[in-house]
Amino acid sequence: MPFIAIAFLAESQTLTNVNRKIILACITIFALPLALYFYAHDNRPAIPAATTIDRIIVEKATRKLSIFRNGKHLKTYCVALGRNPVGPKREEGDMRTPEGIYKIDSRNEQSSFHLALHISYPSDDDSARAAERGVSAGFDIMIHGIRNGFGWIGAFHRWKDWTIGCIALTDEEIEELWRVTPDGTIIEIRP
Repeated sequence: MPFIAIAFLAESQTLTNVNRKIILACITIFALPLALYFYAHDNRPAIPAATTIDRIIVEKATRKLSIFRNGKHLKTYCVALGRNPVGPKREEGDMRTPEGIYKIDSRNEQSSFHLALHISYPSDDDSARAAERGVSAGFDIMIHGIRNGFGWIGAFHRWKDWTIGCIALTDEEIEELWRVTPDGTIIEIRP
């Protein structure tokens, strides 16, 4: 509310042009960073505490991760993907996020990326396709937060696909997803 009062003052007819410019500069200096911070860390609406989910659907083309319980959509998050996001993961190091149906099979509280839910990639089919080509399918595909120490970036991490094949959320979002996702949850990753 103080920013609204300052903005009102800036429009007042009794202020000199110099004072008006000072007030507008203060609004720019203080309000803009505050607004950007709240944008970058907003995770509303929050999912109720006792909620658990049974399905995650990732749509790579739209950079969306949606969560469901008994077929009912609960929430959608915007995500960042692997640096080379088009097409399914074919081999270790290709910087692609896999496509297919997997499970959340473990979690890492000590991750370098503010919590991580491990995806059961590679499947037997993924491994067989890679073996036919004489390469490793890769491993350690996760849904995770931002690299530890950089959580202040918040939603701005999504401006560019930056992972090595994982699915990245803000720290606030991964904390919520971590809380509502039991091990064994199905995750479908679509093109």
